[in-house]
Amino acid sequence: MASSPEDPVLERYFKGHKAAITSVDFSPNGKQLATGSWDTFLMLWSFRPQARAFRYVGHKDVVTSVQFSPLGNLLASASRDRTIRLWIPDKRGKSSEFKAHTAPVRSVDFSADGQFLATASEDKSIKVWNMYRQRFLYSLYRHTHWVRCAKFSPDGRLIVSCSEDKTIKIWDTTNKQCVNNFSDFVGFANFVAFNPNGTCIASAGSDHTVKIWDIRVNKLLQHYQVHSGGVNCLSFHPSGNYLITASSDGTLKILDLLEGRLIYTLQGHTGPVFTVSFSKGGELFTSGGADAQVLLWRTNFDELNYKDISKRNLKRLHFDSPPHLLDIYPRTPHPHEGRIETVETTETTVRTLPDKGEEICRYFLNPSLMSSECSPTILKKKTEDISDLPSENQRSIPLAVTDALEHIMEQLNVLTQTVSILEQRLTLTEDKLKDCLENQQKLFNMIQQKI
Repeated sequence: MASSPEDPVLERYFKGHKAAITSVDFSPNGKQLATGSWDTFLMLWSFRPQARAFRYVGHKDVVTSVQFSPLGNLLASASRDRTIRLWIPDKRGKSSEFKAHTAPVRSVDFSADGQFLATASEDKSIKVWNMYRQRFLYSLYRHTHWVRCAKFSPDGRLIVSCSEDKTIKIWDTTNKQCVNNFSDFVGFANFVAFNPNGTCIASAGSDHTVKIWDIRVNKLLQHYQVHSGGVNCLSFHPSGNYLITASSDGTLKILDLLEGRLIYTLQGHTGPVFTVSFSKGGELFTSGGADAQVLLWRTNFDELNYKDISKRNLKRLHFDSPPHLLDIYPRTPHPHEGRIETVETTETTVRTLPDKGEEICRYFLNPSLMSSECSPTILKKKTEDISDLPSENQRSIPLAVTDALEHIMEQLNVLTQTVSILEQRLTLTEDKLKDCLENQQKLFNMIQQKI
């Protein structure tokens, strides 16, 4: 079958790693690509013809995650050697090492302003670091199993994390609290990410599924079962209209989120695909897998149709306005049960909304989307309900109890930071002890030789 001019095209591939590719990321200017691998190396590739690739050596075990800072002047990496490294992405590749986790680190993610770095680890914690001072800030503890991934929201107010405890948690970075909790009884998420608006999260499931959750209405919006193996990674197109997924079934799949359907299946890798990422402009994407190859693809499909689709789905785009924190926080846990509520198209979205004008106003806080049943007074009332904190006589919990709980949480936060400092000191002590034992062994060998 002949290919269409808007089909994705494989442009080139990069070979240099000696083992499986675990992570890929484009530089902000789109001129370089960073990759991490099971071979313990990072590699920095240039898209210029005949340009040399740089190999960065420093990690002592598998590199699990790599990411450029928003300015492109730093490159962060995580490793199974329990460390995080910050590299200067040039030919020398100088790096500094961070130790605070007590188990393999699974992911790194910069906030959009570049001020903070979030790291997720098999020690069941997420840690946040200050990049200007290059120091540890605080830990987030609520997961009961390995944390596989942690990502900032586009505005930096939230962090989403996924764990092998089969939960996805959303954290408020201001008060360090878990404000939302999605749970699943089938599999766990290998990877999570916010959409570009910060209104939804997508999860890549070990149970072969891709799920998209709206964090404002606390609801599973879309549920895709298009892969025949675990989904290892996903990436949103900058428009927010498309999602690309990488799976252990050896394929990449591109989903049209506005129409709720699979539009492309790409087969370029031999063996499982572990990582995929769109470029910052969306015109390119790259993938890596067990075959140790890094493939670079040209998107094409968004150039002709995504602007037209956007116009047809104007209501959907208005619905995706950035969330207010009070839309999200506080929430109660909501397990994903057998009943799946999938939004297939825009028309389906409108049909599944409540019929009453008052409830639609609560759903769409946008005057241009109001039906004739929605009076301005109702809209104003609902806006005030969401924007203002409840007064004391409206609270379901007495103010004294709330204050006591807040005080307890502050104390717990202090204890968390203390534990983290102790973790760092324990790691340093372990390193010193290891050095002492090595020196002792060397001395013993020297004495044996003399005798």
